[in-house]
This record gives sequence, C-alpha cells and structure tokens, in this order.
Amino acid sequence: MVIESRRVRLRGWRLEDAEALFRYASDCRVSELALWPAHSSVEMSRDVIREVFIPNPHNFAIVLKATDEPVGCIGLVPSGGEHCEVGADEMEVGYWIGYPYWGKGLTTEALLALLDYCRDELHLTRLVITTDSRNVASQRVAEKCGFRFEKDYVLDGTAGKIYRLHGQRP
Repeated sequence: MVIESRRVRLRGWRLEDAEALFRYASDCRVSELALWPAHSSVEMSRDVIREVFIPNPHNFAIVLKATDEPVGCIGLVPSGGEHCEVGADEMEVGYWIGYPYWGKGLTTEALLALLDYCRDELHLTRLVITTDSRNVASQRVAEKCGFRFEKDYVLDGTAGKIYRLHGQRP
C-alpha cells in the first residue's frame, strides 16, 4: 500500500530503511516528544522495523518524494497499544518526523493523506491523537487536520493532551 500526496509518499517500512530511521530516531529532540526511547544503534532501528513497523499494516514511513528518503513515521496504533481509551469504532493515530523537517508542513500533509486512507479504505471516521503536553507542534498538526482538543491526561507520569476527529476531515 502506497499513499501519495504532493511532497510525500507513505509506504510500508523496509529493513533497508534502518539507517534512515536511525538517523532521525536517534535524535532525543524527536524521541522525547514522541514518548519512546531514542534509538541507540542501526540494529535497534532494524529491530523496530522488523518487530513493530512491518507487522502493523497501517504503519507507514513518511518518504520525501524528492529524495526517496524515509524521514518520519505515521500510522494507526495497534489495538491495545493506545495511549488513551478509544471507542469500539475508533483508532489512535501516531506520527513523528525528523528534526530537520520540523515546521515545513510535511507532517500535516502526511496526516491529511492518512485521513483520506482511513476514510476511503478503512471506512474509519472516528480517530484520536494523543500528544505530549509540551509538543505544541504536534497539537497544531492535529488541529490543522480537523481534530479538536478533548482533554488533558496523565499516562505513566507524563502529561498529555487528547484530540479527537469525529466525521470528515476539513
């Protein structure tokens, strides 16, 4: 499955993406706000691709069309791995992008493309996004894509915010 937008392509992760994943996932500025540990080696990145990304058919590399390089990740959180309670007809979306690409609108573009996929292919219109309370950029991405702030929460001692999308995106 490949999802196209103007500047990015969303496609499944490949083991040969491990070096690109490590380049961005080893950056503490990214991992701290995404709430997962920074990658410590290319092998760790390869293991994440093999054990976490590839088994999830709704998890995609955010690939720059201009360079064909994976620079981030976006997808649906597998059932049971959500950061908040979700309804029976609802799924959580997660995303991150490498630090050099912050503030360029690429994550918003990728999320809008994913929302079309969720609506058209999966027939999902109820989605949730959770963010670290400090991650204002991620919150703005959610808002630009039609998600509305619902409430603050705390999970494992980390303050976060919950955003929900009901119905069609803008």
